[in-house]
Amino acid sequence: MASDWLGSIVSINCGDSLGVYQGRVSAVDQVSQTISLTRPFHNGVKCLVPEVTFRAGDITELKILEIPGSGDNQQCGDSQQTELGLPGVGCQVGISQNGTGKLLKKSTSSSAPQNIPKRAEMKTQDVAISPQQPCSKSYVDRHMESLSQSRSFRRRHNSWSSSSRHPNQATPKKSGIKNGQMKNKDDECFGDDIEEIPDTDFDFEGNLALFDKAAVFEEIDTYERRSGTRSRGTPNERPARYRHDENILESEPIVYRRIMVPQNTSKEFCTDSGLVVPSVSYELHKKLLSVAEKHGLTLERRLEMTGVCASQMALTLLGGPNRLNPKNVHQRPTVALLCGPHVKGAQGISCGRHLANHDVHVILFLPNFVKMLESITNELSLFNKTQGQQVSSLKDLPTSPVDLVINCLDCHENAFLRDQPWYKAAVDWANQNRAPVLSIDPPMGEAELGIDAKWSLALGLPLPLGERAGRVYLCDIGIPQQVFQEVGINYRSPFGCKFVIPLHST
Repeated sequence: MASDWLGSIVSINCGDSLGVYQGRVSAVDQVSQTISLTRPFHNGVKCLVPEVTFRAGDITELKILEIPGSGDNQQCGDSQQTELGLPGVGCQVGISQNGTGKLLKKSTSSSAPQNIPKRAEMKTQDVAISPQQPCSKSYVDRHMESLSQSRSFRRRHNSWSSSSRHPNQATPKKSGIKNGQMKNKDDECFGDDIEEIPDTDFDFEGNLALFDKAAVFEEIDTYERRSGTRSRGTPNERPARYRHDENILESEPIVYRRIMVPQNTSKEFCTDSGLVVPSVSYELHKKLLSVAEKHGLTLERRLEMTGVCASQMALTLLGGPNRLNPKNVHQRPTVALLCGPHVKGAQGISCGRHLANHDVHVILFLPNFVKMLESITNELSLFNKTQGQQVSSLKDLPTSPVDLVINCLDCHENAFLRDQPWYKAAVDWANQNRAPVLSIDPPMGEAELGIDAKWSLALGLPLPLGERAGRVYLCDIGIPQQVFQEVGINYRSPFGCKFVIPLHST
């Protein structure tokens, strides 16, 4: 009878247009040839409506998934059909175009009774509408929308598909306590009821707004201040970060003013480490060099140290190892060296000799004089042993821009040289060449600088240089500490591991 199938879980295939529905049978009407499902699922997704009704004309295939009760037996025969039109369980029946049922296949070859389990397999539990009543095609009255997918039906689908792929393969049965434990774990994991699945998504943003982060941190800070402990960092505090070369152990306070001069200075500099380097007057600087020469730091030694430091700085400005390597032989840098007939010019000639020894094309300009200083004569004799080029006329200087111009024309004394034609012509050439200029030991006054320098190199201690000197560097020429103390300067070396360091105006 029709009432025997109430409560059964069935799957109804309505074709490609309407899809597949699953649910529990709630009503069967023999007169109108309709069947109703409660809590339906459309293509595996729960429907919004609580109940769906289908007409026989819309049904392509009907499958029984679960029969209510335990141990119920049904039979499948050649012509056995119920009054409702539900043939015996296990028979697969199709529906013809005129609405009458047609027996397609029987799952067993004999009419013997067959035991049907509570949860029948998909491929062996098929029923169809009886051909005794006419059918008319209809439509599904209500629109279906999806909310969430049922884990229970997904588990059943996996079990049906696995059994349908291997229908003749016997499944080994496990007995004993372990089998019962595994069954309990499966029910605990997959045995949730369909009604317990929530229909709405979890509101993460709303729940996160309930957490007051500022209040929690304030409470933690209050507790730590009262207890006197600081076990963790607060948002306003950052842990101390150290460099790889910085000592993490506590040491003596850092003294940044290590050099004290006997007179007030008009200008001060500082190193990259923050050490203060005061400037000195030209008279004090001259006295410092004179005392050093008296103790053995002769002019020749001073010229050699100045030439090494100046050439090292020039090589760095020219590109260092990126420019001066065996792969760039075709790109030898060119340096124009402008020197005057004084000690500053001898320092420049010493620098040019070291640059020529490092495969730099050096062009030395030195005007002709009847009598030269001994220091210049000695440096020229060494320079001429290199591949450097010496010229005495500005016409022999290159017309195209060079890589670097080293200025040694200016002198602290002998101001009359600035009025010489060769000096003015050399200044004009340097300003028109558009090459960067490095000045070695430039004078103090702004008016005394004929060429605007980009970098300036001071010796020992800097002079109060102006803006036209460019960026100031300081080189160590080897003056001992006691020599500084003898002229009244309290001195501690600011050079660290270098011989040339940059200075910054304070």
